[in-house]
Amino acid sequence: MKTLDSILTVADRYDAIVFDQWGVLHNGSAPYPHAVAAIEALAGAGVTLGVLSNSGKSAEINRDRIRGMGFPKSAFGPVMTSGEALKIDMRAGLLAQVEALYVISAKPEDAVQSVADMGVAQVEALQDADAVLLMGLPDGGDHAAERAVLREALALGKRLICSNPDRHSPRAGGVLVESPGALAHEYAEAGGEVLFYGKPHRPIFDALATQLGARRVLMVGDSPEHDIAGAKAAGWDSLFIKGGLHADEEPRTDLFAEIGLPDYFLPTLR
Repeated sequence: MKTLDSILTVADRYDAIVFDQWGVLHNGSAPYPHAVAAIEALAGAGVTLGVLSNSGKSAEINRDRIRGMGFPKSAFGPVMTSGEALKIDMRAGLLAQVEALYVISAKPEDAVQSVADMGVAQVEALQDADAVLLMGLPDGGDHAAERAVLREALALGKRLICSNPDRHSPRAGGVLVESPGALAHEYAEAGGEVLFYGKPHRPIFDALATQLGARRVLMVGDSPEHDIAGAKAAGWDSLFIKGGLHADEEPRTDLFAEIGLPDYFLPTLR
């Protein structure tokens, strides 16, 4: 694993560079100090840039979020999210017998828009749902209410679709919040059927690769479990950003014991 001074030193080795969002570009509230300048420099050099995010929301919503953080409108090419990948499959009819969803989300309006985009119905009663969609959680709290819903869903034998496999996500001030993946893994461990959409699972990498049309790809992320492991499985090189999910920890190679080291390391994107 080589420590870089700047991502610009290796940019010319790749046909495309793909970025995670939270922990790499921004913390949910503001961009990281040097991130905007780094993206501007890469875009100015003509590098093809993409985004691959474990967000349960659509690609367009996330593109608007990134722009709202101060990143150049034209910097990024394809944006692929786990929510977008799920929407593509739902609209293509690839999820058999899923016509009605019970949705767990951070905000009610997120659920309404996302389900409408998928072309299926949103129901208010668990027993009327073909599956439960876990796409988001409100920041903070112990999510006892959401866990109670999932216990009921498990008793009813409902399949769980998780469109954000992250277990935790960084926020401003070094705070980590629990994310949907934590509850989804609990559901699976309790014997429930879970269908994950997002990193590190191969389909989301393949979906973005198709849009990029690139052969040599570098994945930039802050999660060994999702970004680095997923990139390796897809045959991409990887750059680990320490300043996100693991910002408060000393550098640890044991984070990569099961997946192997990334190709490069940076404290923060610059």
